Amino acid sequence: MTSQPAAPKPMHCQVVRTLDVIGEKWSLLIIRDAFRGSSRYSEFRESLGVPRDILSARLAKLVDAGVLEKRGYREAGSRERFSYHLTESGQGLSVVLAAMVQWGDEFAPVESGRGWRVQDAEGRGLGLRFVDEAGAAREPAEVRFRRRAVATDAGAGAGAPPGAPAVPVAPVGIG
Repeated sequence: MTSQPAAPKPMHCQVVRTLDVIGEKWSLLIIRDAFRGSSRYSEFRESLGVPRDILSARLAKLVDAGVLEKRGYREAGSRERFSYHLTESGQGLSVVLAAMVQWGDEFAPVESGRGWRVQDAEGRGLGLRFVDEAGAAREPAEVRFRRRAVATDAGAGAGAPPGAPAVPVAPVGIG
């Protein structure tokens, strides 16, 4: 009788789970370009210069993860092709990309200036900051990432000491 391999335990760390979906360079660049309006394979290919096999694999992974939705279209006289559109989950990554842009502008600037800008529908610049439950802005030095107690198979808690709060701050856009 052969034993079955143990099922992988669910990963409780949000960072690890997020990186499993979008942690590859090309995945993030595809998402960035989707926010910029690209939706067709040829547009991603031309913009990014990514090898075809990698682009196809990353698009498939982002569709499987629910970040992009694949939609068929047909131009006159051509075979059916597909376009890729951000889902609600994909739209939620705007905060991640905005944080990367903001960090890059501050800590890895280039002489030529900003490559792109985060703005609202009226063209006003946006930035991210942490805001506590009472609505007060907090500086990054005030932010702590603490592990919450997570039930294990045995039902025991693991992680932070009893009574330790989870991180009570969340990034929000400001205008």
